[in-house]
Amino acid sequence: MFYHATQVGNLHKLIPHVSNHNIPFVYFSSKRENVLVYLSNAIEKHCKEIGLHHEGPYKKWGSYGFQNGIINLDEYYPNALSDTYKGVSGYIYSTKTVEFAEELPDIPFAFTTTSEVMIENCEFIEDAYKEILLAESKGEIIINRYEDLSPKKLDWIHTNIKNEYKNNQDRLDYCSFLKAKFPTILP
Repeated sequence: MFYHATQVGNLHKLIPHVSNHNIPFVYFSSKRENVLVYLSNAIEKHCKEIGLHHEGPYKKWGSYGFQNGIINLDEYYPNALSDTYKGVSGYIYSTKTVEFAEELPDIPFAFTTTSEVMIENCEFIEDAYKEILLAESKGEIIINRYEDLSPKKLDWIHTNIKNEYKNNQDRLDYCSFLKAKFPTILP
């Protein structure tokens, strides 16, 4: 199966859109639990909550990686997981086949296609946070909570956030998010 998550409901087909790779793609994972992180974008959620008007696509925020084939979510700031996902609903669309699917070499179990994809199944997720915690309880996701991060990881976050802020001054959405979530790192 191929899975795709979004907050947009009532879809019958998925249409390629420009995202991180600057090419119109539809993104999928062959593991359902891996798409749960796409039910909410922390930057978009922050901007909407504070009423920051933004046009165009929001900068993507993904504090996750993979270890031994399992997605690992890192909380870069206290309570980041609940802040990003709690109370957020969305949809997981799935299909058995994807025409012209290409595996992404840098993201395990991820695929793209430049073709439209007809949806076979739709699952409503009432609360993304609860669904992520359920996947964690099944061993499908590992959550690295902020309070458990090593000093080395915290130093890396500190340096990375400063660099991201400095190098993205043209992105009001992203800079607003960074300043709000990392007040001890940024002025």
